[in-house]
Amino acid sequence: MRWRDGALDSTRPAVMAIVNVTPDSFFDGGRCSELGPALERAWEVVADGADILDIGGESSRPGAEVVEEAEERRRVLPLIEALVNGNRPYPLPISIDTTSASVADAALQSGACIVNDITGGTRDPRILDVCAEHGAGIILMHMRGTPRTMQDDVSYNDLVGEVTSHLEQCCRAATRAGIPAAHQAVDPGIGFGKSAAGCLEILGRLHALAALERPVLIGASRKSFLGRAFGHEGDERLMGSAMAAGLAIHQGASIVRVHDVRATRLAVDVASGVRRAGAGSRGA
Repeated sequence: MRWRDGALDSTRPAVMAIVNVTPDSFFDGGRCSELGPALERAWEVVADGADILDIGGESSRPGAEVVEEAEERRRVLPLIEALVNGNRPYPLPISIDTTSASVADAALQSGACIVNDITGGTRDPRILDVCAEHGAGIILMHMRGTPRTMQDDVSYNDLVGEVTSHLEQCCRAATRAGIPAAHQAVDPGIGFGKSAAGCLEILGRLHALAALERPVLIGASRKSFLGRAFGHEGDERLMGSAMAAGLAIHQGASIVRVHDVRATRLAVDVASGVRRAGAGSRGA
């Protein structure tokens, strides 16, 4: 995945570290809602082996309400600006997790270079124009409904087919807006309008997304499907999250979005090594 002035290292899987500057983060209970702890966490993930920092100012957990754009900007911009303009240059590309074109524009002006849109550019289509103007990368995700309503209907006639078709349409819209294909990645939206069985099906059939010819991002970290499917709760979800990330990389994903950076880095490096070894064996 590329953006105007850079690209991810193509020789290894990318680990995207999550830092939610929200008061209601399900992972850390709002620890990073203040600038000091958020900065500390941003530097921790560098040491843990992250490749991207994803900053979000609006919760997207099931049932979450919409945050006003002014409040979202108030939450995310000080952290981006502190990282970009600090005494030490921040070494990771910064992604802004938002569905708002105005928030994306402000974040990109402040130094972010990737937009992570859980609606795939459909809630505020102007976000595609903003990304094109800035030469930013964009991650286009599939979600049915909104975070408040997305779990109301999780039945599909052909889950993987519908997700792939929707993402194809999102990619076409992004390309029409002037975002090069090389600047686009896709995310099937684990946990966003899917049942636990549906999440497992997507992870098991990830190869179907190869038809989109875009890097694939998977965000399964600590999500509730691990509890519904296997009874894992709290820190018990760490092992399942790392396993899901490793399986995703083994099946062709390029990026995993996670809370537990160090453990995931170890898991995906092994999965990537196995994948490369298997490919080399087939070609021998």
